[in-house]
Amino acid sequence: MLPHKLAFFLLLFIPFTTLAQKQKPPAGGRLAIVVDERLAALRATPQLTGRLVRRLSRGRLVAVRSVRTSADGITFFLVNVTSRTHGWIQREAVVSPSRDDRRLMDLIQRSEGFDRISRARIFLDHFPRSPLRPAVLLLLGDSAEEAAEELSRSVSRRMNHLGGAPEFAYYLNYTGLDRYNRLRVTFVFDQSRKRFHYDGAAWREVIRRYPKSREAAEAQIRLKTLDNAEGVR
Repeated sequence: MLPHKLAFFLLLFIPFTTLAQKQKPPAGGRLAIVVDERLAALRATPQLTGRLVRRLSRGRLVAVRSVRTSADGITFFLVNVTSRTHGWIQREAVVSPSRDDRRLMDLIQRSEGFDRISRARIFLDHFPRSPLRPAVLLLLGDSAEEAAEELSRSVSRRMNHLGGAPEFAYYLNYTGLDRYNRLRVTFVFDQSRKRFHYDGAAWREVIRRYPKSREAAEAQIRLKTLDNAEGVR
């Protein structure tokens, strides 16, 4: 491969401290995960007007203790967030790994951009036996490649004044990549075209783990296109 065609890979590095601080599920009830932070207000009472205890972020683990429906028809779960924090949260804000794979899939399909990738990662982390995994992997890969296009445009607008480091180092240190890196979504950089591409990991997983699926055939097409892109090998 010629030097100007080199692709520089973003390497995922997870320090020991990050692994040690991995979120632990709270005790006291059935496990659920926050997937829609727009509705994830933890309240003191099972009402939309109830006093706000705190806002829960997407990906937060909670333990469902009981359920109640308010007078206006909204269903709330009483959940433990920590050993000392509990409250009521709207049912639609969370999913259960034992039963809600199709509901989360619907939410993923209605999402866009980074929100879709983030919710797809939650699905893949918490629904290991779902028959919908091949479809979610394909969606994650497609969304990541779309994100690569936007990242390429965004970073190019910020490269007017370079310092003494190699140009590609500025691209690969672009802060817009950080949130994807935390989701284990990795990109490659085509130095000659100054463009990012998704590295194709989700597509390869579909082919490796679900070779007879419809999604595997689609993933093969995606990878062929990726391999044909100048500078990406």
